[in-house]
Amino acid sequence: MPVSGIGIFFAMLTDYIPVVIQVVIASGFAIATLIASALLGKRALRNKVKDSAYECGMNPIGGGQARFSVKFYLVAMLFVLFDIEVVFLYPWAVVYKEQIASGATVFLFAMLGFVGILFIAYLYALKKGALEWRN
Repeated sequence: MPVSGIGIFFAMLTDYIPVVIQVVIASGFAIATLIASALLGKRALRNKVKDSAYECGMNPIGGGQARFSVKFYLVAMLFVLFDIEVVFLYPWAVVYKEQIASGATVFLFAMLGFVGILFIAYLYALKKGALEWRN
């Protein structure tokens, strides 16, 4: 007995039943949580202290966004730059032993050049005072 096109369609839909069940359960949980929060949250007594913003025990005075010095962002960018160096050094260190065993000494000098350029950049940052907080 041949299976019609609609029969194949429904047979394929049965593979998606666990996904549909998961979506229904997740949506039901989200809706139930929101309803419970709305119903139970209105029972609490409201006052000025409880409705104020909590900032680590400090009273919220002034603007919400503090201004940072440009030095902060400069140090953060330098950190990312030298952190990326480690991302390149780790895979190199993993295959270093294999490369040296095969006689590829160029592999060592390429990494020494890379580290050398970054060291020059580090010395330049030191000379320009990028890592000094007090100016």
